[in-house]
Amino acid sequence: MPVPASQSHGWHTKWRNSAERGGWLSWVLWPFSLIYRLLVAGRHWGYRLGWLAAEPMPVPVIVVGNVVAGGAGKTPTTIELVRHLRLKGWHPGVVSRGYGRHELEANLPVTPESDPAQCGDEPLLIATRTAAPVFVGAERPAAARALLAAHPGVNIIVCDDGLQHYALHRDVSIVVFDDRGIGNGMLLPAGLLREPWPPASRSPYAPDLALVQRRDAMPGIDILAIGGIAAYQASRTLSNVAISANGTVQALASMTSQDIIAVAGIARPEVFFDMLEGAGVHIKQRHPLPDHASASEYAAVLELPAESHVLCTEKDAVKLNALARARDLKGAAHPTIWSVGLQLSIAPDFFEALDDKLRSLTRFPQ
Repeated sequence: MPVPASQSHGWHTKWRNSAERGGWLSWVLWPFSLIYRLLVAGRHWGYRLGWLAAEPMPVPVIVVGNVVAGGAGKTPTTIELVRHLRLKGWHPGVVSRGYGRHELEANLPVTPESDPAQCGDEPLLIATRTAAPVFVGAERPAAARALLAAHPGVNIIVCDDGLQHYALHRDVSIVVFDDRGIGNGMLLPAGLLREPWPPASRSPYAPDLALVQRRDAMPGIDILAIGGIAAYQASRTLSNVAISANGTVQALASMTSQDIIAVAGIARPEVFFDMLEGAGVHIKQRHPLPDHASASEYAAVLELPAESHVLCTEKDAVKLNALARARDLKGAAHPTIWSVGLQLSIAPDFFEALDDKLRSLTRFPQ
């Protein structure tokens, strides 16, 4: 039983191709990008003139985000930052909006047992992978205050996907790029950019560090070493194992003889599919889903034949496994869900630069 393709997802693919490489659709949308530019500039000036205020926290705040639409590796970066900060003696906590969740106004703690519909898939993945305190909320400052009240031992906060959310004062900001770079160089909706790149000279919102993530087969991106922002490299590879919901681990190499159904509800599903095939996995069916796909779209995956083996990303697994548990309680059959993690290898000089930034914070002498 095939997973139904979304017509809106098809249009999104057409837009994304034009936004990444240019095309007639980008030029049709270009006038709207001028309006978007004015809105971005107006918001910047609102903060610079004091009409809007950024709320500082009593602990340092590291903001991770991107300037392009779609996933560029923010969540894996956040996970690696939490691990590094712990090694350096910090006690980090994480705040996020929790895209796609219900009850957006509530500030909620996230644990590995949380419902992804209530907290969002990416915060749940962060909580599961790091065991760090995680809070989600529509307003980052409120979420950060709630986190610190619940966990007074936290002495540094990492804000996942917060680069364009200025209400939370940032002490260090990190922009993440993938192999798309800045796409066609246009602002939304004509291009991928959420804000102009490179940032204006002396802009208080210019990121401190840039992290360029690429697959091993992809060349480096030199265009990012501009705007006076130090750019560092990271490589992304698939884990060599797949993990089922009950914790069974199977070497990916041992699955190369099986007919696999690949599912990905991320910004660019084809990247995950290509990486699987690069690892020797024979994909019988590809099922791309929209980023942060709905529960009904994931439920369709579980209607596939019960003898099937589904390979998906860790982000997809948090939703698929929750739905699978509900089916198990009803005695309904479903395919076996295997998740394959992403391994992010960040150049050591990036962490050295980050540590230098933290040591230089005058608000928090060390």
